[in-house]
Amino acid sequence: MTPAAKKIPATLVPGDGIGPEIVAAVVEILKAAGEPFAWERHDGGMSAIKKHGDPLPPGLLASIRRTGLALKGPLTTPVGGGFRSVNVRLREEFGLFANVRPVKSIVPGGRFEHIDLVLIRENVEGLYLAWEHYLAIGNDPQAVAISSGVNTRAGGERIARFAFDYAKKNGRKKVTIVHKANVLKALTGLFLEASRATGEKYKKKLKTDDRIVDACAMQLVLNPWQFDVILTTNLFGDILSDLMAGLVGGLGMAPGANIGDKAAIFEAVHGSAPDIAGKGIANPLALLLAACLMLDHVNKKPTADRIRHAIDRVIRDDGLRTPDLGGKAKTKDFTRAVIKRLK
Repeated sequence: MTPAAKKIPATLVPGDGIGPEIVAAVVEILKAAGEPFAWERHDGGMSAIKKHGDPLPPGLLASIRRTGLALKGPLTTPVGGGFRSVNVRLREEFGLFANVRPVKSIVPGGRFEHIDLVLIRENVEGLYLAWEHYLAIGNDPQAVAISSGVNTRAGGERIARFAFDYAKKNGRKKVTIVHKANVLKALTGLFLEASRATGEKYKKKLKTDDRIVDACAMQLVLNPWQFDVILTTNLFGDILSDLMAGLVGGLGMAPGANIGDKAAIFEAVHGSAPDIAGKGIANPLALLLAACLMLDHVNKKPTADRIRHAIDRVIRDDGLRTPDLGGKAKTKDFTRAVIKRLK
């Protein structure tokens, strides 16, 4: 291991609910693998509201701005008014325009075997801009709700370049553009047009096709093996990535990377699961796989692959699984088993 001074500065956010438990597990596994990070720990979410009055306090944002790299547990946005989604705020604050969500079969014996898909989601445009307001009618001040979405040609071209570059770099064969241009002709029609035009520049290396989002959802269930890399808009990506996680065992298997020009934040796709917090049964796998994406991002793929191989051995050979995967293992049991396989 290199001296601490040569480690890569990175921000660590334990988060809410099961966040601190799974973050502790992942940090322990990374340490056993010889991880290269020098962590700056900061509160976020509900714990930060209690201490700082803001789920994303200035110290946390300053740390990510300084390191350009973060691993975070799930952060809870309080229900009701007062605070915007913490994840949306982070994406906007750091220009994290690309959301990468890979899903791969790890647990044998499920409904689907040999799944290996990647969804790349445009992360800062679309309907999640949430320019919303109400119109009053009579005595009802909220009689009509209106929300506007925005897609730009530049944004579509940027995420398409990212997707096609990702596919080429990672040995993928095909990119499928997912849209709703038959109805949302302007909003997603522009996205489809920009993505197709970008794909033309890669046609010697990669195949390109497209699907309407509802047809894609059905085909992902009927025959997911026809897909490779899926490129889509913000809202559709959020929905389809959860569907894809269901093909391989649920959100406990789903890592995510949010990437921009100056920063990258890695996370589990699932929420804070307050109902099981403190019980020691949380599955750290999604966050651990997100940490592997983080290692890939900083050119430490051999370390990431060692961890992935250890995970595979623990689940397939040792048969060790947390309750969400049909097993009885505790979080610490799973952590120790992965570390043992790393040695």
